[in-house]
Amino acid sequence: MKKKRVLFPILFLLLIISCDRSEPIPVNPTPKPPTVTDVVTPQNVKNYMVDKNASTETAALFYNLRNLGKTKTIIGQHDAFNSFYQNSGSSDIKKTTGNDPGILGSDFMFITDKDNPSNNWYVQQENKIIQDTKDAYAKGMINTFCWHLREPYNEKSFYASDMTTEQKADAFKNLLPGGKFNDWYQKKLDKVASVITNLKDSNGKFIPIIFRPFHEFDGNWFWWGASYSTAEDYIAVYRYTVNYLRDTKNVHNILYAFSPDNSYGNATLYLSRYPGDDYVDILGMDNYGDFDNKGAAGATTANAKLKYISDLANAKNKIAALTETGYRVNSTNPAISNWFSTYLYDAINNNNVQIAYVMFWSNTSNGYYVPTPGTSNVVDFQNFAVKSKIILQNNLPKLYVFP
Repeated sequence: MKKKRVLFPILFLLLIISCDRSEPIPVNPTPKPPTVTDVVTPQNVKNYMVDKNASTETAALFYNLRNLGKTKTIIGQHDAFNSFYQNSGSSDIKKTTGNDPGILGSDFMFITDKDNPSNNWYVQQENKIIQDTKDAYAKGMINTFCWHLREPYNEKSFYASDMTTEQKADAFKNLLPGGKFNDWYQKKLDKVASVITNLKDSNGKFIPIIFRPFHEFDGNWFWWGASYSTAEDYIAVYRYTVNYLRDTKNVHNILYAFSPDNSYGNATLYLSRYPGDDYVDILGMDNYGDFDNKGAAGATTANAKLKYISDLANAKNKIAALTETGYRVNSTNPAISNWFSTYLYDAINNNNVQIAYVMFWSNTSNGYYVPTPGTSNVVDFQNFAVKSKIILQNNLPKLYVFP
C-alpha cells in the first residue's frame, strides 16, 4: 500500500505534463508586413502626370506602363517598320522572334524639315511615319518620338560640329520668348502639334505618344548639348516646349520623357538639368557607352545607373526607361557573345531595377542593333526575348484602357 501511494502522484504528474504538451505553445506571432497601397489610382492618375487634362487613353498608358514596369520590360526599336538589316518586309525583331517589338520609335526630324512640304520626299516621310504610328497603335504597341531638330541658322544639321563657335553659343537659348529664334521655334512646335493632334485611331480617338525633346543633352554632339546651354536655359526651353504644346496648342495625348545620355553617375547629377515633376512623366537614359564591348563590368555600371533612375521614378511616382541603347554590329564590329541574354539582361534586371521599356536604335542595310536570322548572335537575342521579364507585342496587356 505504501508503494501505491508514492506511484499515484507520479503518474498524475506525468499525465498533467502530457496534457500540457498537447496544447499549442504560445509564441509571439511574426508581424505581417504592412500592405503597400499604391497612391496612384485610375481615379487620381492625372494628378501625377504632366498633363492634368490628358486624354483617357494617355492617362491609361501612364498608369499601365508604370505598373507594368514594376515586373516587366517592353522591348522596342526605332523605325522598326522601315529600317532593316539586309532585306525589307516585317520588322527585324519579328523576323528573329516571330513577333513585333512592343514599342515603335519615330522622329519629328523630317516632319519639321524646312523643305517640308516643298520637297515631296519629306512629305512622303511624314506620311509614312504617321501611318506607322497608327499601325503600331492598332497592334497595341507604344509610340515614342524623339526630335533631331536641325539648328536654326541654316537648318542643315543637328550636330554641333557643323556649326560655328558663335552659332553654338547662341542658338539654344534664343529659342525662348524674346530670343531671335523664338518665332522660328514656335512654327516648328506648331507643326509638331498639328501632327500629334491628327494622330487618331479608326474611332477618332487620339493616339498617345511619348515625346522626349532634346535628348542626350549632357553630351556635346547635339547643338543643345551641355557645352552650349546652361542648366537654367535647358530647363527653361524644356518647360517652354511642354507649356506651348500642352497649354497653348491644347495637345493632350503626350507623355513627356527626360532622357540624358549615360554620363551621370548618381541621382544628384542626373537631376542637375531636370525640369521638375510637373514637366516629366518618364525618367529615361540613353546608354550605349556602358555596353560598348565592356562585358560584365559595363553591365554592372549600367545597372547602377538604371537603379538610381528606377528608384527616382518610384519615389516620384513616375516611369523609368532605357530610352535608347544597343551595340551596332557591322563589318568592323563583330557581335559580342551573350550581349543580349547576359549583359543587357543583367543590367535591366539585377538589383530590383524596374525599367518599363528598352528601345534599340534602328537597323540599316550595313549594320544592325537587333540581329536577324542568319547572323551570328541571333540565338542570343532569341534567348533574351523569351526571358520571363521581357515583353514583345504579342504579350502586351491592354495599355490604353484602365483595368
